Amino acid sequence: MDISVIVTVKNEGLAIRSLLDSLLVQTRPADEVVICDGGSTDDTVEVLESYSGRLPLKIVHAPGSNISQGRNRAIAAANGPIIAGTDAGVILVREWLAELVKPIEEDGAAVVSGWFEPDPRSEFEVVLGATVLPSLADINPDGFLPSSRSVAYKKSAWQRVGGYPEWLDYGEDLVFDLNLRELYGPFPFAPGAIAYFRPRSNLKDFAHQYYLYARGDGKANLWPKRHAIRYLTYLVGFPLIILSIFQGRWIGWVVLLAGGGIYCRRPAQRLRPKVRNWPIPARLWAFGLIGFIRLVGDLAKMVGYPAGVLWRWGKGNKVHK
Repeated sequence: MDISVIVTVKNEGLAIRSLLDSLLVQTRPADEVVICDGGSTDDTVEVLESYSGRLPLKIVHAPGSNISQGRNRAIAAANGPIIAGTDAGVILVREWLAELVKPIEEDGAAVVSGWFEPDPRSEFEVVLGATVLPSLADINPDGFLPSSRSVAYKKSAWQRVGGYPEWLDYGEDLVFDLNLRELYGPFPFAPGAIAYFRPRSNLKDFAHQYYLYARGDGKANLWPKRHAIRYLTYLVGFPLIILSIFQGRWIGWVVLLAGGGIYCRRPAQRLRPKVRNWPIPARLWAFGLIGFIRLVGDLAKMVGYPAGVLWRWGKGNKVHK
């Protein structure tokens, strides 16, 4: 069966080459590469066109489209019955496409979860990747919901769930995954289908990213219990601990240190092998940064989630999962 790789882009002229170059060397070449441009004002389209003689490239122009709309336009224009999705800026391993579509071609699976790994370019990005991204050892394949930077599915499955939710600007791949899961159950997992991507390069961009993710959760009514626990922890539990410390009670320090250790333990385990050869001051800085990154991410989520909830309430029953 033919395979169509789909991507949606906007102003990715500086990043798109890495993806296109990795598509050129796939052990299983794509039969078609469909890229939807959402109205780039840089040289993205020119860069894409420069690869048209080397890749079976189809460019779809959809100015003003969001990520969901862009993906849906690309999939609608694709000829292949198998869709492999990824993102601009990633670097795909040579076996990415072959590994990703194997469960569909050999076992008739409707959806396959690929994998992703951080591709850090600075010490901060190394720490950020280890702090916020799971490792393979953290994954339960039966419960894993794939990112759309590494996923494959039958086009018929995309049609059955109504495509990506175009009313949602962030978190759209999770809603898409959940809709597919409801129809097809757990997805086969292809850990060898690796897409490398660069983490955010500074705290400001990271905070903005997590704000948008949480706003998407609020819009789509995703993980309300998880967000409620976060609010209870920071708005009730943490103040009680601080009050206990100010009152001179040693139990406050015990709870604070134990809680912080538990909260940062798994990120520290992921970080340890990555910084083994760093100078001692750099390693101390790296491990100390874990807690600060987690705090910034949590605060960003706590601001973003109610913004999404207010949006959903304002839309009333016009929006549905």
